[in-house]
Amino acid sequence: MIRRKDQRIAVFIDAANMYHSAKNIFNARLNFKNLLDEAVADRQLIRAIAYVITTKGGEEKPFLDALANIGIEIKSKELQEFVSGIKKGDWDVGLAMDAVRIGMGVDAVVLASGDGDFVDLVDYLRHHGKQVEVMAFRESVSSKLVERADGFIDLSADADRFLIRAGRPRGGKSVIVRRGGKTEEI
Repeated sequence: MIRRKDQRIAVFIDAANMYHSAKNIFNARLNFKNLLDEAVADRQLIRAIAYVITTKGGEEKPFLDALANIGIEIKSKELQEFVSGIKKGDWDVGLAMDAVRIGMGVDAVVLASGDGDFVDLVDYLRHHGKQVEVMAFRESVSSKLVERADGFIDLSADADRFLIRAGRPRGGKSVIVRRGGKTEEI
């Protein structure tokens, strides 16, 4: 995978996939700022978009504000609730359509998702000469997605950088403290 300072890139973040992967695998939250920094890697960021599902209660507003504060554009859809009680929220088609449209104007596309439904998108973009990088957790990424992309960034390999764990500062670093003569890591 070639990364050059003159590369124009677009980043597409499947927020639900990334959120649930971090929560289910590590019982942690994803550090979206560090994810974006790694995706950009000193290249020219044209657009970074996170695709999110919202609820009627709006509990996710602080999360959306945090994304906006680090320069990530937000596209949101409200969670659909059917009469049967089934709930559904999905951005796969919208993300793919944006990646095709925006991807034609950049050199590289970074997809932050482990969802195997994006294999055809990766193939399409590569067929049109675009470099495609996938960022995800090794434990939850589709192996076909990894095989088809030009590069794969395994967030699990540097979990302390990409995760925010309960009781740890935002930078992901642990802190050694002394309490009552005992040393412990928090």
